[in-house]
Amino acid sequence: MFYLPFKLLSEIFFTFHYQLFPADKCKSKRGRGLKKQVFEPYMTLEDVSHGLKRGELIQGQLRINPKKYHEAFIPSPDDKWDIFLEGVEARNRALNGDIVVVELLPQEQWKVITYAHLSQNSKSLEYDERTVTVSHKAKISHCYIAFHVMKAGKPQEGSSTPQTNEKTLQKTAKVVYIVEKKHSRAVTGSLKFFPDKPFALFSPVDHRVPRINVPLSDCPEDFNIRPEVYANTLFICRITDWTADNAFAQGRLAKTLGQAGEIEPETEGILTEHSVDFSDFTPEVLECLPQPRPWCIPPEELEKRKDLRRDCIFTIDPATARDLDDALSCKLLPDGNFEVGVHIADVSYFVKEDTALDEAASQRATSVYLVQQVVPMLPRLLCEELCSLNPDFDRLTFSVIWKLTPEGKILSEWFGRSVIRSCAKLSYDHAQSMIEAPEKLFSPNELQLDNPEHPIDEIHEAVLRLHSIAQNLRRQRISTGTLKLDQVKLSFNINKESMMPNSCSVYEYKDSNRLVEEFMLLANIATAHHIHRKFPDLALLRRHPPPKTKMMEELKEMCSQLGIDIDLSSPGALQESLNNLTGKDEYSAARKAVLTHLCSRPMQMALYFCSGMLKNEQLFKHYALNIPLYTHFTSPIRRYADIIVHRLLASSLSMSQEVEKQALHCNNKKMLAKRVWELSSELFFGLLVRESGPLDSAAMVMRVLDQSFDVLVIKYGVQKRVYCKATKGLQSFRYHQVGKKSELTLVWLPENQDGPPFEQVISIFSLVEVQLTSEGSPLKYTALLKRPQTNGA
Repeated sequence: MFYLPFKLLSEIFFTFHYQLFPADKCKSKRGRGLKKQVFEPYMTLEDVSHGLKRGELIQGQLRINPKKYHEAFIPSPDDKWDIFLEGVEARNRALNGDIVVVELLPQEQWKVITYAHLSQNSKSLEYDERTVTVSHKAKISHCYIAFHVMKAGKPQEGSSTPQTNEKTLQKTAKVVYIVEKKHSRAVTGSLKFFPDKPFALFSPVDHRVPRINVPLSDCPEDFNIRPEVYANTLFICRITDWTADNAFAQGRLAKTLGQAGEIEPETEGILTEHSVDFSDFTPEVLECLPQPRPWCIPPEELEKRKDLRRDCIFTIDPATARDLDDALSCKLLPDGNFEVGVHIADVSYFVKEDTALDEAASQRATSVYLVQQVVPMLPRLLCEELCSLNPDFDRLTFSVIWKLTPEGKILSEWFGRSVIRSCAKLSYDHAQSMIEAPEKLFSPNELQLDNPEHPIDEIHEAVLRLHSIAQNLRRQRISTGTLKLDQVKLSFNINKESMMPNSCSVYEYKDSNRLVEEFMLLANIATAHHIHRKFPDLALLRRHPPPKTKMMEELKEMCSQLGIDIDLSSPGALQESLNNLTGKDEYSAARKAVLTHLCSRPMQMALYFCSGMLKNEQLFKHYALNIPLYTHFTSPIRRYADIIVHRLLASSLSMSQEVEKQALHCNNKKMLAKRVWELSSELFFGLLVRESGPLDSAAMVMRVLDQSFDVLVIKYGVQKRVYCKATKGLQSFRYHQVGKKSELTLVWLPENQDGPPFEQVISIFSLVEVQLTSEGSPLKYTALLKRPQTNGA
């Protein structure tokens, strides 16, 4: 017995289906002449809105399993297992990446996820009259675990039910509305010819996309005569429609790419499918570039910036890099600390808002890197020349400069626009050589450097200092509990003539990479805090949500069953667990790679967001870095998000500098104005006292001192100080303090010689009587305490 691949079976079925039952002639069981409904009609927008508000519907981004295209998922709001959509019908014409609204199916149709222990010789499980093949197994301590998904419900009588440790229900759903078609609807594939049909059948390479009816008029002229000639030709087709009564979509051929399996047509297909704009920049965009050329920094711009052109500043990048957007500097200070700078290309200076260039960059959003090429976000004049921090050229930058201790403690921080002149373009290999040979004297030719102002030994010393500080920064980060799940990355050796790969190897991450990483992280974190402080509702930040709770629990259970002790309680605990599980042998390295991959599955994507859109700042956190605020600032040549951050930073700096200057001026003027009003009021009140006084009024004590007290004259609202020594009829006074409460005890002389003296206690909030009287000098007045009334008065 043998089995045909599912895709081949499908194609055979659909071929016969087309020949025997053409889609346009299918009859509905419900009425003659009506097409049979393959998919349910979508809900109305009004019903969807009400359903979402009531919590009856769920919105999310659709993910279709690339290996099993009949399985799809959307995130679950309860942070448990993702919601499962089974079959093409449940997806209801939505494609991978689309934002959809789903309706949950009844609970009896939910899935049961079962973890079954198998013996060493077991190869399949029978359950619910189905055979589930063991597709993944790990042999550790002679124990196998199989993962499979089965329909909920009781097994058929007589079926073999495996012993399970735990059964977890997974919600299932169906799509009822497509909110946004994120998928490009452009796909690569091949054409199949059907005689006597007005269309060809387009079979996408991506099995997650449906087959597409393409008009023969779109096909090559001789396609219907010699279809075999095009059997191995790649085409791009765009879906134009997909009706509810057809299992296939309708589309138009967009382009003939070339032969399947060749690099260029396959690459173009990949780019097109993923909506990557690799076209030339339009004349309108190019008109936004600086003129004339060669372009020089205007003198008035230089005057606005911190001039760092004489400093020893250099770049460290891959040897093949042409867009150098970050540079470093490190200067030893007299007190033994260091001045460390991260200098980032000031792309926002060239990419002005609301221009054709800005629109193009925002639409592209990022440079796209392939093995053999880069699709840049910006025109090459900017990304490879004017913005790239090439050595020996004046370049506009944003700088973050810290005063750091050798241990990496931040003593001070400065943000600002600057101008630099890089003295060296170091590759990671160059920097690594310097780190590995701290005592070696490199020659300029050895590192391809020739800068008399900053000799190679000065650059070497700066690299070593940065490396030392970076190691301390890294230790501090690790101690706070960070997580880095390194995935294997291949590095290819390409034949420059044929552009074919000669060889490949696993990219090795070295100390020189870590050096740059630490300071880029430091700059991004510092910038995040700065822009959030200045623009709490407008900051563009980057958050990393915690992993899916249920998936982490299942991962822990799985590891426990495999005899692997792993702590998933925090990012740092997980990192430590992975570190403890490693060894130097090949098996240990492989086990770590597998565990890293398994640990990556529950992780969620890091996301850009505007701080004003999330009210709960707990959601701002970056899980892997284990920090409250993070953003992207260090790669504006290749990321549009960084340009937005640069604009926010520029606004905060220019506004804080200009507004702060204006604010100080306004504060000063406001205080002067207030004081002028007070003096003017005193002037006129003094005139009133002189002309109409003395004036009597009740007053309340505001403050008690050792020989005086301040009062608020209730009737007139003025504040005056009453001096004990100036009070007539007072025999003595004494000051004492009880806790924080101050009191003055005033001893009054008797009104007649036969009477005894009496005391008056003055404390805060005491009511007294005062008399305002004019002094000898014009317009000045004093407050005199009046003798209190006694019972015998």
